[in-house]
Amino acid sequence: MLFVLTGFAQDMGFRVFSFERIGEDRVRTRFAVRADLALVLKYGIRLQELPLLCRSFLERRDEADEKRALTFGEDEMRLYAKGCLAARDASAQRKKPARRPPSENTGAAWRGTSISSDPTH
Repeated sequence: MLFVLTGFAQDMGFRVFSFERIGEDRVRTRFAVRADLALVLKYGIRLQELPLLCRSFLERRDEADEKRALTFGEDEMRLYAKGCLAARDASAQRKKPARRPPSENTGAAWRGTSISSDPTH
């Protein structure tokens, strides 16, 4: 099945996304998914991400469920935010450069080097 975003509307503190499900028989069925904008802000979810998150939410739901009006709730937002945090942490760990121990000649360039051990030379 394929879900296609057909638009969105603002309803008080909610963003309501409209989707059409296109079945294998090419029959179109309308769905609406509401997202609470206060919770979106609480979990640091960007508004640009909401349409894809709502579509993914529709794709994961039980097909036997006949509801056409759904809510992308706090549990889903919490899981998404937790996954994003884990991904950022993993990325930060990969980007940390390996620390090298100081070498014996650290700072030799600004200290000057002596060519011989003879102080008169």
